[in-house]
Amino acid sequence: MSELAQLSSSARLTGFRSESLSGTIEVPGDKSMSHRALILGGLASGETRISGLLEGDDVLHTADAVRAFGAEVERLSPGEWRVRGGDWRSPAAPVDCGNSGTGARLLMGAAAGFPISVTFTGDASLSTRPMERVLGPLRDMGARTEGSTLPVTIHGGNLHGIRFVNEKASAQVKSAILLAGLRAAGDVEVVEPAPSRDHSENMLRAFGCEVEKDGVAIRLGRERKLTGTSVSIPGDPSSAAFPIVAALIVPGSRVTILNVMVNRLRTGLFATLREMGADLHFGKERMHGGEAVADVTASGSDLRGVEVPPERAPSMIDEYPILAVAASFATGRTVMHGLAELRVKESNRLAAVVAGLQACGIDAREEGDSLIVEGRDSAPAGGGDILAHHDHRIAMSFLVMGLAAQHPVRVDSADMIATSFPDFVALMQSIGARIE
Repeated sequence: MSELAQLSSSARLTGFRSESLSGTIEVPGDKSMSHRALILGGLASGETRISGLLEGDDVLHTADAVRAFGAEVERLSPGEWRVRGGDWRSPAAPVDCGNSGTGARLLMGAAAGFPISVTFTGDASLSTRPMERVLGPLRDMGARTEGSTLPVTIHGGNLHGIRFVNEKASAQVKSAILLAGLRAAGDVEVVEPAPSRDHSENMLRAFGCEVEKDGVAIRLGRERKLTGTSVSIPGDPSSAAFPIVAALIVPGSRVTILNVMVNRLRTGLFATLREMGADLHFGKERMHGGEAVADVTASGSDLRGVEVPPERAPSMIDEYPILAVAASFATGRTVMHGLAELRVKESNRLAAVVAGLQACGIDAREEGDSLIVEGRDSAPAGGGDILAHHDHRIAMSFLVMGLAAQHPVRVDSADMIATSFPDFVALMQSIGARIE
């Protein structure tokens, strides 16, 4: 019996060819900001109020972790949370980070600053992902660590400064170092040859920490005390990507997503889609909670293949699966470079995307760290049985493909979608998508 056949039918979802999509919707709050708001609130003195928090499984694990370190964390109403922080203590039990690499790595950095010991665990997927990229710098700052994949134990306190070159352009590594540096003696500097998303720097400033940027260097200033504040979280562009691409590939569609974060270090997908000929417009551009925000409208478009440079990868690292789906509906070849990081995400996303595309009749292949998708003049055949490998973005991407492919696309399991987009199916159905 195949791996797919062994799964219960109740765990599956299918995307069916749909009529034109339409409507105005909002996507959940940004996942990256939600993790950071809870952690910084837990480190800050006084009260932090958070609105728009993503209440997906990943973020809820971070909320539980911050509570385990001694902070008061309270849900007031949907998306509205209150946190009262202070000095962290050793948790009574291991801290379970679920499926969240962001939560695990940022919590490791924050905990390392305190004279405490803590063990971090996670689910089967997270337990295979590399943690040494964070643990190495933390040891260089004076922390002691055990393990290189979860479970990992950290013995913190008495940290000193560091100058770290962030060769992988990893926002998680940079953020872990900055969080550990809040309680370190000496200069803390991260040098970025290529920029990574800057939500940690923006939010640290909002909580009262001095953060300096000098060319490619980010430094903590002398004032590193955090004070509780109000944090308003806009819509997640990585979640908005799914209804946007759906609207682009289903003929006659027009969908508007309100209040989407359009931070320039997160909009690589939007830039690429426009290069492909997408009818994609930003309206009511404004600043909201220290981040650029816009209402994004996408309409059915004739897409063409493009070449995506490797330097764009940090600004769209989570969006390559859905970009590959868009490329399947484009005329001509799309080549995406610099995708090595996809191999160490929730799954080996590069291999999972190629396998899924091939199962749907699409000519797709890996060449080194590049993904090549050969688009045609007609909609892909579809009809594939997709193994999501417990990866929420693989599952959602191929469900979107089914909305415009010639035949339905089935995904083996969908429970993991709740890690980032709990209401994905209902929201997509509200604009006319047939996902069942």
